[in-house]
Amino acid sequence: MARPLATFLRSSTFRLSLFYVALFFLSVGALLAFIYVQAIATIDRETEQGTMVDAAALIQEYSAQGIAGLIDAVEDRVAPDRAGEGLYLLEDEDGAPLAANIHAWPNAEPDARGWIAFTVDRDDGPHQARGQTYALKDGSKLLVARDLRARLDFQGLMLDALYYASALTLVLGVGGGLLISRRMLNRLGAINRAAERIMTGDLTHRIATSGSNDEFDRLSDALNAMLEEIRRLMSGMRTVTDNIAHDLRSPLTRMKGRLEMLLREAPDSEAQRLAIERTIGDADQLLATFTALLSIADAESGSARATMTALDLGALAADIVDLYGPAAEERMIAMLYDEGQGTVVGSRQLLFQALANLVDNAIKNTPDGGTISLAVERRAGEVRLVVADTGTGIPEPDRDRVLEPFVRLDNSRSTPGSGLGLALVAAIARLHGAKIELSDNRPGLSVSLVFPSAG
Repeated sequence: MARPLATFLRSSTFRLSLFYVALFFLSVGALLAFIYVQAIATIDRETEQGTMVDAAALIQEYSAQGIAGLIDAVEDRVAPDRAGEGLYLLEDEDGAPLAANIHAWPNAEPDARGWIAFTVDRDDGPHQARGQTYALKDGSKLLVARDLRARLDFQGLMLDALYYASALTLVLGVGGGLLISRRMLNRLGAINRAAERIMTGDLTHRIATSGSNDEFDRLSDALNAMLEEIRRLMSGMRTVTDNIAHDLRSPLTRMKGRLEMLLREAPDSEAQRLAIERTIGDADQLLATFTALLSIADAESGSARATMTALDLGALAADIVDLYGPAAEERMIAMLYDEGQGTVVGSRQLLFQALANLVDNAIKNTPDGGTISLAVERRAGEVRLVVADTGTGIPEPDRDRVLEPFVRLDNSRSTPGSGLGLALVAAIARLHGAKIELSDNRPGLSVSLVFPSAG
């Protein structure tokens, strides 16, 4: 579970979705912040305008009717049945209150615009307030202010709405991004799985479409059409190759038979005998080459995949040791087998042929008195089949190249062969979803076939 999640989090689709979620979240956050700032600014502006209009009305009342009229106007505003946001305090020149709904003159300095902010004690606790003061002609002072509780409550509601809206936007954005990313990854994953299956040799497999005719369906259709064309071309080429191999193998077999008959009839001279024997050897080499080419074509076609079953590589290696032990013993080569068990799913015939090629190459390239070792090792989720020798080895720069058909290194030119042995092993490994690893045995070569474990 952890590995698919890590793969998903590293995917480009998830990063792209995350980028758009962040962009969407910032855009919504900026919009909500703008609404909040504008709403608070509008409330503050209306509060200031209301305070100034109320103060102007009181000053006009004072100008028209004097201090007595101003007292009546303030008392009318602070009457119990007129309870509201307005705060008033009228004091005489000695500081004694004449009319008010607050108890004391606030101890606050006005700002540059003449506004003071202060705290006033009311029945339900302290409230924030903001207002202006006015000095009257007779020495009295007037304070006109507004209780900011409603404004602060609204500000709190706006902040809560901003937080919740931002959180909801983030959750929905991330959730939507994850769903979109998951859907895209599922479609891409289906294409990748199909491609991996095709790369293992199953050229008949095709990429499934959803029927929505979207970009992925159109890409799948294009890839399927390309694969069908590749399959058709490869099938035609394989047919031609098989026909050529079969057509040439038959006359070569007949030619070899006639030469063997001539050899049994006692040639006129030793030179004729040698010539016939060498020609028979060349025919055997050509027949072996054609047989190897047909085996490689058969492995790459994937036709053996239908007959694959679970088998024990340990038992297979034991059979190879029994088969090649006498040949190694003739050259005093020690063949060691580290018995082990490892179950894989595969074709016994093809795996036997691959292992036989590896051991045969090891015997050819190991000097008399050397050592060849086989081992089957089980590790986490995989089975390794290792063939190591103390022969000439393969230089590291050439280890990938020798897996290609007809590649023979300079130090193996004198050894009989066509350069198809390791190519056939590589083709059989690909058919079984295995990796082939060549490494230095110090001295010699170590070849490992790494299979996914079947149990």
